[in-house]
Amino acid sequence: MRAIDLDHTEFLQLEPQTGLIHFAGERALLIDAVAMGLLRKYLVENFGESAARTVLTQFGFAQGWRMAESMRTQFAWEDETEWAKAGHRIPTLKGLCCFEPNSAGPLSKTGAVMSASFEAEQHLLHFGRAKDVSCWMMSGLLSGYLSCSTKREVFVLEDQCLARGDATCHLIGRTREEWGERSAELRFFDTKGLSEALEVSLARVIDTLKAAEKKLAQHERNLKVTAQVEEVAPLGLVAKSASMRTLVDLARRVAKVDATVLLTGESGSGKERVARLVHEQSTRSTGPFIAVNCGAITETLLESELFGHARGAFTGASSDRPGLFEAANHGTLLLDEVGEVSPGMQVKLLRALQEHEVRRVGENKSRPVDVRIIAATNRDLSAAVLAGTFRQDLYYRLKVVELHVPALRERREDVLPLARVLLAAASHRMQRNVTSLSPGTVDVLMSSLWPGNVRQLENAIERAVALSRGDRIEVEDLPDDVIIPSALPSSTVGSSVRHLEDIEREYILSALAINEGNQTRTAQQLHIGSATLYRKLKRYGVLKSTELPS
Repeated sequence: MRAIDLDHTEFLQLEPQTGLIHFAGERALLIDAVAMGLLRKYLVENFGESAARTVLTQFGFAQGWRMAESMRTQFAWEDETEWAKAGHRIPTLKGLCCFEPNSAGPLSKTGAVMSASFEAEQHLLHFGRAKDVSCWMMSGLLSGYLSCSTKREVFVLEDQCLARGDATCHLIGRTREEWGERSAELRFFDTKGLSEALEVSLARVIDTLKAAEKKLAQHERNLKVTAQVEEVAPLGLVAKSASMRTLVDLARRVAKVDATVLLTGESGSGKERVARLVHEQSTRSTGPFIAVNCGAITETLLESELFGHARGAFTGASSDRPGLFEAANHGTLLLDEVGEVSPGMQVKLLRALQEHEVRRVGENKSRPVDVRIIAATNRDLSAAVLAGTFRQDLYYRLKVVELHVPALRERREDVLPLARVLLAAASHRMQRNVTSLSPGTVDVLMSSLWPGNVRQLENAIERAVALSRGDRIEVEDLPDDVIIPSALPSSTVGSSVRHLEDIEREYILSALAINEGNQTRTAQQLHIGSATLYRKLKRYGVLKSTELPS
């Protein structure tokens, strides 16, 4: 019988009673192709591509060698060509791939043309377009089969691959000496190559663990100084107030499911810290956490930043560059200030979230991504939807779970504990022995309205640590915008009640200073119209009559 005439009747045996399957006289297993793809994905993600390729290549080699040994017990071909053709036919019968009918064998000058490779299919499914060849197991299988059947050391390498974007997969078989310049790739067939690959992967894991351990140790040292703080969540989130305890609890619960999260709250309230808490408590904690401020980048640059670009897509694009979606693959991407995204960019962002794929600027192909999206904004997106400035479908796509971060003035129980945590961190960072707050400083911190929220408190503590003359922070060490008369009437006998207009004036001017004179942002935070703020500032004598609101 010729090798080309082989079919399942010569090899496949089914035992209905026991369920056993034999192929070419050896027990065989039916394994789902996607399951094999998931195994490949696990090996690559946990041990690196080099180690994964080595494992799968050597697994394929053993399978090919066993296949040739089984063939010898059933067929006695003397012609090497028949053995080579059988090496094509059997993997096809096993469903691993398809070889072109007129394709020569790997040992020929033209090599073998392979299509429908399950490996290329699974690599595209789990990783997208490959940068290099990906039919590692098939290269090993054909190498093992030919080495056993020809009784000489043969290595089959791939130089074209469907997963890389080539029209077909193309394999060539040569001896170690004949490979010449590509002999370095033969390390994937050697046990030594596997050992070296695993050592590199292990070193990478050890470095990651050391960095995490160092970060955790530093965090613990900072908190030891603040023994008075009882309720501290991971990443320095202080949760003594009821509202923050509820928020932290919700964040931990939603972290366990892979749902999109929308963080709302005033600027500087700590939305990014909550986002990091969600990431660290999720199954994606070993992956990257990447944050991007959408409001600080123009629409054209934002598209390139998020989705990447191809070489030559625009002036200055000298090489292919992956975007932040791809960089955050298997991790979390924080879209900060998402309310500032333009309508045109909102459409592209919605498509990426719905399809779980991105298209680089200048390319016509899509790349799958596995990213958890957390969006943050200090704007009222529901109002923006009603005003027609924010897409309703994108709003509901982002708002699967909404977490509202309360302003610092709404959780005064957290001010003092948070100040102590920030004091410990700043003292450690600046290598200063500042460990406490004076009673006057405590009074000022507790009475301040904190229009800039946690960010303002952090900056105030950092400045105070830098200027402190002793081992504690005094009132004069605090910034001027914090040391303002209390907005609350004094309860002492004979004290006078301040005019409401005076308190309003001080608060508005303080908020304006926090926002560096930006009237639009200040009006949004105060929940008043820009025209109203303009009139008040003009009445206070801050603006000239010819000035327009910023």
